Amino acid sequence: MSSRHNARKAAVQALYQWDLTAQAADQIEQQFRQIHDMQNIDTQYLREVLREIPKLESELKGEITQHLDRTFGKLDPVERAILRLGAYELRFRPDVPTKVVMNEMIELAKVFGADHSYKFINGVMDKMARALRPGSHLADKSRSGKRAKANKVASMKSSGKAENPDSSKS
Repeated sequence: MSSRHNARKAAVQALYQWDLTAQAADQIEQQFRQIHDMQNIDTQYLREVLREIPKLESELKGEITQHLDRTFGKLDPVERAILRLGAYELRFRPDVPTKVVMNEMIELAKVFGADHSYKFINGVMDKMARALRPGSHLADKSRSGKRAKANKVASMKSSGKAENPDSSKS
């Protein structure tokens, strides 16, 4: 695992603790340094998210809430921690590719969340990515594939070629 991935895992645990205890983020970071082996963790990144996410809580919560089917408070604390981290990366870390943010949050949900939590996280993260990074979000392959096929059919019809684009496949 990469040091950044390990930092994200630590960040989710720390944000979970911060959410449940209202303990200061710098105290939580100090505890992590005492308890955990920080050798393979991007400590600079961990420090950044533990300092910035609490400061940006209102903004991040607002961004997340727009894409929920329930109130923020009704979310599982693990889901809140993962979504805060994901919203932070999408909004404030343009250097992290959208695909990486999405994949990391889904993996974190698989590790820390309930059985099907990763599906919920994927759905909310997808909506946030489309809103926060509309030009860089990966298109849904099934939709873009159908759209491409429809465009090919329309093009073939207008040029007088075969109507079934799959008919050339044998």
